[in-house]
Amino acid sequence: MKKGSIIAIVLVFGIIFLILIGGLFSFILLQMRVSAYMLSWEQSLHIAESGTEYRKWCFNNEVSCVEGKEYKDILGEVLGEFFLNVNVTSTCGEVFNREISSTGWTNRFPDTTREVQVVYGRESVAKFAYLLNDNVWAGPDREIKGLYHSNGGIRMDGENQSMVTSALSEWLCTSSFGCSPSVMKAGVFTTTSNANEDLFDYPVTSFDFEGITVDLAQVKSSAIADGIYLPPSIDINSNADGYHLIFNDNGTVEVRIITRLWSDWAYNEEEGWHYDYFRIRDEYYYNSYAIGSSCSAIFVEDDIWIEGKVNQKVTVVSADLINANSDTSIVIVNDIDYVDQDGTDGFSAMAEKNILISPSSPEQLELRGIFIAQKGRFGRNHYPNNIRDKLEIIGSVVSNGRVGTQWTSGSYIVSGYIERENTIDSKLIYSSCPFVPYASYDYKIVNWQEVE
Repeated sequence: MKKGSIIAIVLVFGIIFLILIGGLFSFILLQMRVSAYMLSWEQSLHIAESGTEYRKWCFNNEVSCVEGKEYKDILGEVLGEFFLNVNVTSTCGEVFNREISSTGWTNRFPDTTREVQVVYGRESVAKFAYLLNDNVWAGPDREIKGLYHSNGGIRMDGENQSMVTSALSEWLCTSSFGCSPSVMKAGVFTTTSNANEDLFDYPVTSFDFEGITVDLAQVKSSAIADGIYLPPSIDINSNADGYHLIFNDNGTVEVRIITRLWSDWAYNEEEGWHYDYFRIRDEYYYNSYAIGSSCSAIFVEDDIWIEGKVNQKVTVVSADLINANSDTSIVIVNDIDYVDQDGTDGFSAMAEKNILISPSSPEQLELRGIFIAQKGRFGRNHYPNNIRDKLEIIGSVVSNGRVGTQWTSGSYIVSGYIERENTIDSKLIYSSCPFVPYASYDYKIVNWQEVE
């Protein structure tokens, strides 16, 4: 073979080799760039998420935060940045939850951004089916779907589908709780096969009832400024005994002034045998109010009777802040329901003293909402031979004193509701009604999503 032919062949194969090597290097460089891009793509998401965590820290520590901030690695090297946008949901000047939009990117690929939206909220007392500050006995007819906690002892003979917790390691169970003679019992105990004892826990940390006490003066100020305020009924009519509030599905509340009440022979542990004046005998129409969306709080400086169908999230408060020696109460007359049960509507009733069910309540009573008796108790007094079929509560009961909606003599029911069922309304845990107290003041993630 001639020398020129060999040189030509070497050149041809050399060129082919260089082309192959160049293509290989180009492919390697492309893969490196793609890998770097994919790494930046992942890092951008982490940077965006770090922005939401940074903002949550600001919420929980009540400090001001900047909208944009550099993101550094553990060695202090700046990898990228995030930018924040915050929207709040509030009513009566009170923030319920905060939606954070955080966009993150790396310095290497600043045009490659990723955005996440996170809703942060604080848990309200709506996480509990019952939150109590006294000893309690849940009867065998009870079906409870939700957390049940008491700072006192608990005899749980009902069917519990969630944790039952007591702040006590043991307590004195007396004849009032079915123990005769009186005997020391575990913080939570049962005498039936209904209860799930695996879900009993005691002692646990005592719940701070003083910490969840609502600032009624603040509610009053907000109601006067932008909600609905009703003065003592006696200021309007010298013969008045309180107000009757009927909620309507069109977003209004009808207010009637009560002028006369029937008496009923009744018993409770605090007063013994006495006459109750809870049944309305005479009343007259006073006014109707549209419940505003900016502040759906109603403050009544008197006893109130409530019923109806609620449209939007509403809080009604009964308290006498004029007379320091007077504590007002709420009487439940009939069903309390929502127009929509998708979480857009809600109801909260707060009483300075008691929240009690009327002796004329219907055979089957359905209550939706959060019922808070700050100084007193939630229940239904003992009315001889006044027996009803079923009480269903979809929501929460917060009671400083012992609750009770059924009275027995031996194994016989002599007053109250035969069947009782309680289910929490999970939609009110992070998006509750105005001024409902929080079970925890720390913000938690309610919803997370990446925006494409």
